[in-house]
Amino acid sequence: MPYIAIKAYPKDKEIKKRVAERINQVFLEEWGCPPQAISISFEEVAPEKWEDTVHKPEILTKTDKMFILDGQKKF
Repeated sequence: MPYIAIKAYPKDKEIKKRVAERINQVFLEEWGCPPQAISISFEEVAPEKWEDTVHKPEILTKTDKMFILDGQKKF
């Protein structure tokens, strides 16, 4: 705990490493969990598949759980 799964358009490995490190640091500092408890994954989704594989089934069906939706804070 926690497991952070990121679905996004493809990016190069260096960008993903930097993003993972920053997210990892936030969870260490703010969530207060030990390093060995954090797992972060990236799943690349092609732009033309985004709507059908991520937006409709995963975002639109979970709007009540979103803290930021389409760039707007929901808290």
